[in-house]
Amino acid sequence: MGAINGKEFIERLNRLENEIWFNGEKIKGALSEHPAFKGILKAKASLYDLQNDSDLKEEMTFFLPDKEEPIGISYLQPKTKEDLKKRRKMIEHWARITHGLMGRSPDYMNTAIMSFASSAALLNGRKNCFPENIKSLYERAMEQDLSFTHTFITPQVNRSQGYLEYSEQPISAKVIDRNEKGIVIKGARLLATQGGLTDEVLVITAPRLFLDPDEAFAFSIPSNTKGLKFICRESFVGGESSFDYPLSSRYEEMDSIVVFDHVLVPWDRVFYYDNVDAANDFMGRSSFHTFAYHQVVTRQIVKTEFILGLAQLLVKTINVSEYQHIQEKLSEIIIGLETMKALLEKSENDAEIDEWGLMRPSMIPLQVACNVFPKIYPRFCEIIQLIGASGMISLPTEKSFDSEIREDLEQYLQAQSMNAEDRVKIFRLAWDLTMSSFGTRQTHYERYFFGDPIRLSSNLYRNYSIDQYVDRINEFLNLE
Repeated sequence: MGAINGKEFIERLNRLENEIWFNGEKIKGALSEHPAFKGILKAKASLYDLQNDSDLKEEMTFFLPDKEEPIGISYLQPKTKEDLKKRRKMIEHWARITHGLMGRSPDYMNTAIMSFASSAALLNGRKNCFPENIKSLYERAMEQDLSFTHTFITPQVNRSQGYLEYSEQPISAKVIDRNEKGIVIKGARLLATQGGLTDEVLVITAPRLFLDPDEAFAFSIPSNTKGLKFICRESFVGGESSFDYPLSSRYEEMDSIVVFDHVLVPWDRVFYYDNVDAANDFMGRSSFHTFAYHQVVTRQIVKTEFILGLAQLLVKTINVSEYQHIQEKLSEIIIGLETMKALLEKSENDAEIDEWGLMRPSMIPLQVACNVFPKIYPRFCEIIQLIGASGMISLPTEKSFDSEIREDLEQYLQAQSMNAEDRVKIFRLAWDLTMSSFGTRQTHYERYFFGDPIRLSSNLYRNYSIDQYVDRINEFLNLE
């Protein structure tokens, strides 16, 4: 089938009838019509439609030698630097549709599947490992243009480094049985963004100290697999009005707990199990982090462009551009934007062919970018709040402008060169981005996108080659 359109995505998802629990109730009926999900699913469908846009088809899809149908470029295994740039351009197109606000746009997980498949040889000849199943998933995902979520994180029962689970019933998802049909999983995993809103869920173990062999597994299964359920958090959709909630009404992704109640994972779906070394090695040595960082940094750049545009529009709306402290604040965003762009470009310029023949971006610039953004994004949100000041608070709703008090609003909420309704639209956008439940979730999400920021910094330090600079100091001081 190849690259699908938005209608096909929605219809296929509705047919799955995934077990999703929201506000204590099991969801029945079409997911695409549920108030908590219809905004994000409509936005996601628009991404798939872009693959079929005649003006952009060459920048959104590619052809495999033995296939007649076009395939989304996010599945492309890059062999040249030009391929890397093709991937980035496609990611930019999708990110601009959602202004970089959809952390689990399909290209993120498509990139993950592509990178895991490209590194599948890491599992060759290892006990309880099935690299051929990763490759077949990649082929199936391309052919059907499948959508995925993933879950890496275990429940936060005890975060101390020496914690070992001794619960009578599993808390963290574990293999509790192995039979002729496959492995049986019981327990839970956390934080599946868009959990239940995709065709499949990729479950993979994140490396950690004292990893239980029963937790060392990886697989991908359909979201409607028997015994699999998704428990949603509270929705951050403020309402359906795009005037009142311009972002949350469109891009609220939902996060969920994934519960496995004696879920049978067929053998042809298992990548590995009962192998701690393979679990740690695969996540650490595969190309996943490199290509995932490349996708994420591209999206974050688009998001920063959106923030800069909004900040400048606020400045113009209330006419504060003459103040140097405002100019300094906007410069902070510009510096952050250009820094991220330079790091992304350097990662592509310094890309090299890896051991499996893929053109892999340079990891260090991407690691730097992913250490920078969790620090600057909260500051960007603060800048928006500081520019808007009290104007971020006194914000009437769309219905207020359709009532008999409209004349008052037009008089007292106007801007120098803008009517009250348009001014409020701008400020409601700023509020939804930085102060609503949706906006604060965005801040927290970016802060922890790739995990603990301290751990990210430690990884950068360990991976960075500093010896050459130390040698220069030793040489200068004539030290042995």
